Amino acid sequence: MVKVTVSLDAELAVEVMVLAGVGSPQDAVEPAVRDHMARGHRTEARAAARDDALREVDGKPRDVEG
Repeated sequence: MVKVTVSLDAELAVEVMVLAGVGSPQDAVEPAVRDHMARGHRTEARAAARDDALREVDGKPRDVEG
């Protein structure tokens, strides 16, 4: 796997370390990024399911009242 070096603000790095429960900024950033990406994928999946459900509802013919 290719590695990338990223510079972060020291306060941000410390906060990520505390949240991840690790003692190294390098060890903290990867799980934080992976978690963020996983949340994005879950959100996309929920939105797609909701959109599909709305399409099913919108696709049905409506009764005309008159």
